[in-house]
Amino acid sequence: MPISPAARPESASRPVPSRPVAPAARPLASPGAGPAARPAAAPRPVPAARPDRAATPPAAPLFAVAGGQLVAAPRSAPGRSRAGRRPSSNPYLRLLATPGARAFTAGNLIARLPMGMLSVSAVIMIAGSRGSYALAGAVTATGLAATAVVAPFTARLVDRYGQARIAVPATALAVLGSLALVLCVHYDAPAWTLFAAYAATATTPNTGGMSRARWAHLHRGDPAALHTANSFEQAADELCFMLGPVLAATLCGALFPEAGTLVGAVLLMTGVLVFAAQRATEPPVTPRTRTVASPLRTPGVPALLAVFLATGAVFGALEVVSIAHAGGAVLALQAAGSCAAGLVYGSLRPARNVRRRLLLCLAAMTALMSLPLLAAAGSAALPVLAACLLVAGAATAPTMVTGMTLVQRSTRPEQLNEGMTLAVTALLGGIAAGAATGGWLVEHAGTATGYAAPMAAAALALVIAGAGTWTGSRKETAPRAGAAGSRASRAG
Repeated sequence: MPISPAARPESASRPVPSRPVAPAARPLASPGAGPAARPAAAPRPVPAARPDRAATPPAAPLFAVAGGQLVAAPRSAPGRSRAGRRPSSNPYLRLLATPGARAFTAGNLIARLPMGMLSVSAVIMIAGSRGSYALAGAVTATGLAATAVVAPFTARLVDRYGQARIAVPATALAVLGSLALVLCVHYDAPAWTLFAAYAATATTPNTGGMSRARWAHLHRGDPAALHTANSFEQAADELCFMLGPVLAATLCGALFPEAGTLVGAVLLMTGVLVFAAQRATEPPVTPRTRTVASPLRTPGVPALLAVFLATGAVFGALEVVSIAHAGGAVLALQAAGSCAAGLVYGSLRPARNVRRRLLLCLAAMTALMSLPLLAAAGSAALPVLAACLLVAGAATAPTMVTGMTLVQRSTRPEQLNEGMTLAVTALLGGIAAGAATGGWLVEHAGTATGYAAPMAAAALALVIAGAGTWTGSRKETAPRAGAAGSRASRAG
């Protein structure tokens, strides 16, 4: 009869050094075994007191390189922040939680607000002193044309030498141009000096493009975060162009005609200095070992710029026609609708097929731009037209965000500022063309017919985007067919 291990006295004293048996894994004695056969239980070890969690030494920090600097980040539990809280579900709060993001965003917003102030302030200042809106419009149009020529070269210098080294002196030159314009107007200088002074403001850097370049550098490889960042930047654009004219008109009316230009110049210089001081988030300059072709020669970029040109015509025509029909106050509703739609769009998941998303956005813009036309043609009341403009603005920000995303993906990293500045330049050219077309229609056919111009421009942008997408898909599929044919011939 075999003897059970529990009944062998020598097994209790013989140590087993290789595989100790845990108390929970020890087999229980059978119910029929007597007290003599049951081994004496070993004394249960008393667990040591759990040390206080606050007294444990912190874990060693993690070290990483960001913007050419060594940064130390404390270790934390996965899924929790430094304060022990879970990260916010709001994508914009997560976006602004990026180290250094709030600082350069604050500087960029301060610098971007004068973009909606300076042109309005110049018109009010020149028209009030010279008594000619034609002269004021011609001066601002000259500055817009000079910006379209100079801005791409400024952006190319930013890509080559860095944001801080180029943006600060370029802004200083633009501020001097604004101050010279104030002096020329105040001391009744000849008219040609107004054109020369305002043309000097064309060196103003594209702060929105530089901010988008920083987001692209910080969140490269993360399409969702980059989608949220582009939506945030577009909403900021709409907010600044909504508040800028109101602030300019208030300053010029409440203080003196030159107040809007002076305050705008101070805000521009201050914002660029704050933005440029954030060197940790500045994209590194990529040394060019060979001559790089202009983004205009990149496949797909010319078609995108044509889309931005037609989209700018939508904005320019809508602005002029709405001012002629109901005054400038209703334009704030269109910008408000675009700003709200941009924030909602940024919280959605990014599109897998961005070109198809752009076609959908342009189709929605074309359909929504018919609402102001129907309201004006039907002699609807002002609140109805205002509501139509609010809804029509909902397609603006998603279209711009999607278009900027395509520009970022189509442009080389070392030419990102130049590519986005080209898109903004095309947009400004479209605004000028749309404003001229809308003004001509208002004067010769009435405001109701004038609302057909933004809808037609949106439809033109849709056609251009559709043609570019179809051509691009043919270029992508043709090499595959050729490669398949060559493989089949070799196999045969």
